Amino acid sequence: MWYLCLDESGDLGFDFVNKKPSKFFTICLLLANDASTYYSIRRAIRKTLRRKVNKGGGAKHLKEEIKATGTNLGVKRYFYQQVKDLPFELYALTLDKRRQFERLTREKERIYNFIARLVMDHVPFERADNRVQLIVDRSMGRSEILEFNQHIFQQLQGRLSPKIPLHIDHALSHEEPALQAADLFAWGIFHRHEHGDAQWQEVFKEKIRYDELYRE
Repeated sequence: MWYLCLDESGDLGFDFVNKKPSKFFTICLLLANDASTYYSIRRAIRKTLRRKVNKGGGAKHLKEEIKATGTNLGVKRYFYQQVKDLPFELYALTLDKRRQFERLTREKERIYNFIARLVMDHVPFERADNRVQLIVDRSMGRSEILEFNQHIFQQLQGRLSPKIPLHIDHALSHEEPALQAADLFAWGIFHRHEHGDAQWQEVFKEKIRYDELYRE
């Protein structure tokens, strides 16, 4: 069974005059092509949360999840040391929002789906020989979820064998540790573009199978 966790970093604001949105927006897909890898990643997140993030903290201040923003490089490295030998892959696409200002300001509702689909175009779904489970951070409303699911199903129908079922779940990140892992990796790629800092991405770069900047 394949597990794919999709998360993003940055924002989809385009008002560069009156506000301070991010200059880039990254969507990252973590692919674990077996249950053992998926559950090992989940355990590594929980262990890092318990031993590093919440170590020595009082019960009132315990955090429910690891967020890339505000988590130091040492903690990120601790997590990665636990998963570096696991066979997972990362696929990411980063939107240069400054190059897209006029057109995408008018089509904001479609941006997320569009970028997510472009990322999935590079995932080798033809290799899937069992059920595919896509887990997405639940940040959309009901109508947006339905539109996203329909969009993804339509895009993947021709790439997955009819014998391979596809399921899409929208989960809360504090309830799904693998989404927290995807968030850490998405932030690393985003941070390289946004701030020119590749320290964290350098740690996990061997897992990246696709990483491009979209400027069209």
